[in-house]
Amino acid sequence: MIRKMEKVFKALSDKNRLRIINMLCHKSLCVCEITYILQLSQSTVSGHLRVLKDAELVIDYKDKLWVDYKLNRETPWINEIVDMIKKQAENDSLMDNDVLMVNRVDRNQILCKK
Repeated sequence: MIRKMEKVFKALSDKNRLRIINMLCHKSLCVCEITYILQLSQSTVSGHLRVLKDAELVIDYKDKLWVDYKLNRETPWINEIVDMIKKQAENDSLMDNDVLMVNRVDRNQILCKK
């Protein structure tokens, strides 16, 4: 259990991974949507998602032509941490802007690779 907690907290020790968690609180997203919102390279975003997935914070699933990411809500104590992140993010202008972008982003308009 301690190793799993260590992995989770290490995964959450990065600003961009916290931003991704907050975005996924609002909607499942594909890599290209997250890349567009964060204005990072696809390889950087993929690396962040790999860390979050390895810590079992997010899961991926196939949605037609895309692989989408969503929060893994299977573990109660992780849910509490994610809910706390979401609540604290409400007081952060950068994360507020991310949520606005989440609600506007359209994978078809940003030319996600299929």
